Amino acid sequence: MDFLTSLVNSMPGAVAQGLIWGIMAIGVYITYRILDVADLTVDGSLGTGGAVCVVLVLNGVPVGVALVAATLVGMLAGLVTGLFHTACGIPAILAGILTQLALYSVNLRIMGTGTGGGKANLPISVDKYSLLVSARYVRALALNNPIFVLLIFCAVLIGVLYWFFGTELGCSLRATGANQHMARAQGINTNVTIVLGLMVSNGLVALAGGLLSQYQGFSDINMGRGAIVIGLAAVIIGEVIFIRKDMNFALKLLAIIAGAVIYRTVIACALTFSFLKATDLKIITAVIVAFALALPVLQQKSAQRKLRRENAKKYDALIARELGGDTDA
Repeated sequence: MDFLTSLVNSMPGAVAQGLIWGIMAIGVYITYRILDVADLTVDGSLGTGGAVCVVLVLNGVPVGVALVAATLVGMLAGLVTGLFHTACGIPAILAGILTQLALYSVNLRIMGTGTGGGKANLPISVDKYSLLVSARYVRALALNNPIFVLLIFCAVLIGVLYWFFGTELGCSLRATGANQHMARAQGINTNVTIVLGLMVSNGLVALAGGLLSQYQGFSDINMGRGAIVIGLAAVIIGEVIFIRKDMNFALKLLAIIAGAVIYRTVIACALTFSFLKATDLKIITAVIVAFALALPVLQQKSAQRKLRRENAKKYDALIARELGGDTDA
């Protein structure tokens, strides 16, 4: 009974965090699937978004403006990674690592602005500031429930991204990810679209960082550690369970958010078991991600085995008919 009670109590928080991480997962999806670029800037830009948002709110800036500023700073981080990759010729994965490394010091600088020096953790209270989302109200049946707010936020975000990727610029970005050589043959400047894709991706990740810092009530220098793993897990889970080849692009984005919610729900369920502790979170994450990555391969192998069995049955039936015909003759 205690297990079920603990499980039910953890579900609202898991859903709310899943929606926030879903926004971050969409950013990962843009680089990982649409642009086909391995970007590790995510671990740094998530913390950057949280740091910028909290510092600005603490210094009297409205929450909406703080979130916009966090998004713009995240886009700037993506710009740096993109220039490292396109202008300097550094491989994308290494360019992301370099930017992520630099962002650790940048985040400490940001968190020290107007707060009395570089700090690794900055608390922000919903009692003193008008925050958009807060874990305090996650079980409340009210309009300030973060689940309700985040559902609207995600719906608007999906609508904006659906519109953007339907424009000529958005289609150029998708074409670059599908085939860079063909995109260049069509007159598309692939360097520009790669940089743009990285900017949009990291802008979304920083936006998620700003929302996450508000929800949990603090910004931490290490809050982005492992974010890329969570984002990839959400993308893979969403693809395996929901996404089909002929699916509408907006529904694909919705599936990525659903994948993040499922991921956080599974984590919450696992942590309710008495033999697992909060310190086991990393190994639980590793197991879930490994399973999510292996599942498509296992499904493909299962489909191939099924096809071989069906072909073998058809072959046996054909041989039996031929042998039956020879006997009659």
